[in-house]
Amino acid sequence: MFGIDGVEIGLVIVFLTLFGAILSGFPVAFAIGGAAVVSFVIVAGLDSAGLLIHQAIDTSSAAYHDLTVAGVRPDAISVFTYPDLPRIAEPVFPLGWEVAMDRNISFIVNRMNERVLAGQSIETLLAVLMFVMMGIMLERSRIADELLTKMANVFGPLPGGLAVSIVVVGAFLAASTGIVGATVVTMGLLALPTMLRNNYSPELATGVIAASGTLGQIIPPSIVIVLLGTLAGDLYSAAQEDRAQLAGCTDALTYLGSPAVVSVGTLFQAALLPGILLSCLYAGYAFLYALLNPSKAPAVQAEVGGGSNSTRNEKLTWFLAVPALMLGLTFAFNATNIVGSQSVIVDSYTDAGVNASLRTNVSDDCKASMIALHGQEAWDEAAAQQAAIDASGGVEEARKLTDEERAVLVEEKIANAPSIGTGITIIALIFGLIMAVARGINPGADPKPLLIGTIGTLMLLAVDVLWITPRTSPGITTLIIAIPVLLGLVGVRTGMRRLGENELLRVIFPPLVLIVAVLGSILGGITNPTPAAALGAGGAILLAASRKLSDLGRPSHMVTNTSLAILVMLVVGVNFDMRLGQDVLKLENIIAFIVAFSAFLFAMFGMLWCAVVLWREGVLAPVVRETAKVTSMVFTILIGSQLLNLVLISFGGEHYIQGFLRSFSNEWTAFLIVMLVLFILGFVLDFLEIIYIVIPIVGPVIYGGSFDPKWVTIMIAVNLQTSFLTPPFGFALFYLRGVAPKEVTTGHIYRGIVPFVLIQVLGLALLAVFPQVVTIVPNLLN
Repeated sequence: MFGIDGVEIGLVIVFLTLFGAILSGFPVAFAIGGAAVVSFVIVAGLDSAGLLIHQAIDTSSAAYHDLTVAGVRPDAISVFTYPDLPRIAEPVFPLGWEVAMDRNISFIVNRMNERVLAGQSIETLLAVLMFVMMGIMLERSRIADELLTKMANVFGPLPGGLAVSIVVVGAFLAASTGIVGATVVTMGLLALPTMLRNNYSPELATGVIAASGTLGQIIPPSIVIVLLGTLAGDLYSAAQEDRAQLAGCTDALTYLGSPAVVSVGTLFQAALLPGILLSCLYAGYAFLYALLNPSKAPAVQAEVGGGSNSTRNEKLTWFLAVPALMLGLTFAFNATNIVGSQSVIVDSYTDAGVNASLRTNVSDDCKASMIALHGQEAWDEAAAQQAAIDASGGVEEARKLTDEERAVLVEEKIANAPSIGTGITIIALIFGLIMAVARGINPGADPKPLLIGTIGTLMLLAVDVLWITPRTSPGITTLIIAIPVLLGLVGVRTGMRRLGENELLRVIFPPLVLIVAVLGSILGGITNPTPAAALGAGGAILLAASRKLSDLGRPSHMVTNTSLAILVMLVVGVNFDMRLGQDVLKLENIIAFIVAFSAFLFAMFGMLWCAVVLWREGVLAPVVRETAKVTSMVFTILIGSQLLNLVLISFGGEHYIQGFLRSFSNEWTAFLIVMLVLFILGFVLDFLEIIYIVIPIVGPVIYGGSFDPKWVTIMIAVNLQTSFLTPPFGFALFYLRGVAPKEVTTGHIYRGIVPFVLIQVLGLALLAVFPQVVTIVPNLLN
């Protein structure tokens, strides 16, 4: 038809049907599935009428046979790589559309089961539900309102200070909510009128609000990264297995020398610095714009509240010098083994012998491919290692240690144990930081409580050095540190009260603790994103309940006590052996179990109490409904996109696109084409449609090369972030248009966003030139 290959016409039909369905105004979640059904019917009808002819390679030809005999794998042969091969005409559905439809129905049921109902990725996808609930709950608790007010007071006196404050608040909300719509609408309602009243340019004001609101798509915990991560892990693993097969190796582990694995937690680590980089670029542009156009972004003098009457030198001392000294000493003591783990637990088995850095018992083709990938020097080193291992009788297997051997290892650990344990050091550091900042907030207040707390903190460190040894049981340790901790809490209690008198800290501290708890547990490798998301959702309920009780003039003691109960449960659970099924139970462990279980019951009661408060005040029900809507939309788009992908697969469209991308000898060319296509699609498609429809098609190509999968995923995430900003269908622009004053026109918004789209492109260029920005954090942490 029209002299065009039938598969190409099928692709055009699918994408035109998809765009038409989305632009029709029908709900996107159902438009995608409908577009799949409609496009399949059209392609099947044209194919049955004999109008769609695919020019396939004639695999029975002599030229094709010569290529395979020469060692070219059939998977590497396509109409793009070998355009001169003889062709054969065949329908786009070789076995008929009935067989294709039957396969599609079977596949969609299997894929729904694998990816939506009971597959390996379902646990990770549950994090989406809880992160969405966390974000909506925090948005309803009006944290953004106070943050904008306080940050405007802090940055207002700077040139472009209000715009800079918007970027800071946007980054803060991104790390605590990750919901673009809520962030843009909130900042549009609160900050845009203020900026306009202070003679800010409408273009700068709208641009910085829309751009800052999209930071939630890249700064963890990002829903985009969760969804991309669930796909990236499967795509990277499968693509590298295919790459290893093409290289003549048996599997990806042999070829790469390391497992082909990428997790959502690792991607969160990789996204941290790129998110900070974009925030700095936004703030830097706003500041530079104000310097060049002072009349369009003037400094605003505002009264900074907070109850701090310290001088400049006192602030430098207590807010900067003393905390920096404490942190520096902690790191120095840790590096010199004065501080560290005092655990004397040893393994029951010896360590297994170390294998060579690369597998060398491979075929000649695989050897050549591995040398090309890793270099001759790395191969020679691995071969020498393997020769030494073979000479010594092979890799030493792990064996069970005798009691005498384990006793020797325990004594070695005791002899090399640091003087101060990590847990006590962390407690002392937190106590010290709280009291130092509290002292800086109000230097003229009575110093006695803080002095008592400081003495108690120093005593805590002293008793650890003098009386606590690696053999000291957790129960005895608790008794020894009880008095110093109680003295320290005297100062901490006073310090927390003074911190609460500072309005800025009172606003920032609660969500900051939640952010540190959620991101710290993920970035530190303590847990995976799903439990961290549950922690975030629970913390958001506590924060929202506290805020609502404060608005009602009621005390929030239950929220505080619930938080303390959770803390007690975690501390006791980490330090004591809770296993009750042992033959011999220590009294201290029984008491610890009772304490931890009691704290657990109280924490559950407190969470239920907070939920009841939010329900009675009309907060919980809207949050749950909105969470259900967003989550249902995500999963419905996931199902519809699977159906659309199967339609493409059924007539060879997916293989055709992948063959085109693989035809480029330089993988940078294919990757840049994909990034350009994603950028253009961002003009008309939401990030969800791009993730679920486009990435599965191009993923086997861009994840099947030599690029780091973390870098590839973050580059895609930053690119997708522009889908919220690019006219004419950028969702952030629509959100802002809906709440902007009448004097702000759509033209103002479109002109204002152009510099920030260019900043996004600059950010992508920087990440391309300096991929270490993405990889350094996960490499250090892992």
